[in-house]
Amino acid sequence: MATTTDATDAGATDALGYEQARDELIDVVRRLEAGGTTLEESLALWERGEALAKVCRRWLDGARARLDAALAEEEAEEAAETEG
Repeated sequence: MATTTDATDAGATDALGYEQARDELIDVVRRLEAGGTTLEESLALWERGEALAKVCRRWLDGARARLDAALAEEEAEEAAETEG
């Protein structure tokens, strides 16, 4: 069950831009790799990292969709010019 803090964190994560999420994810990974944290801290970092990775994935998927749409539009225009 999500707490109010969890819901607030999720909303804040969703508002991040790609570069912000990527940079924070890099920091989370470094902290996990460095060790020296408690189990509870490590779990919190892991969960934050998973949320940040999802944000990055959504941004990249959106960018891919925009590129695919632009390429399809360009191909359609070229096909129309060839036929016309």
